[in-house]
Amino acid sequence: MPPKDSNGTPLADGDSVMVIKDLKVKGTSVTLKRGTVVKNIRLTDDDDLIECNAEKVKGLVLRTEFLKKA
Repeated sequence: MPPKDSNGTPLADGDSVMVIKDLKVKGTSVTLKRGTVVKNIRLTDDDDLIECNAEKVKGLVLRTEFLKKA
């Protein structure tokens, strides 16, 4: 069963997603603003998590509940 975004839409490797709320990135001073588009996501073994590279942060892991497919 593929991971799903906050609206229940299935996600796949290489999809683009949009952040639905401001997220502070642990260990940095960066905040991902609501509406930020993250391209080329990678799925993980955990259906609740995806890996991506966003703005100034590489190797970022995000929870799918804060994303919607772009």
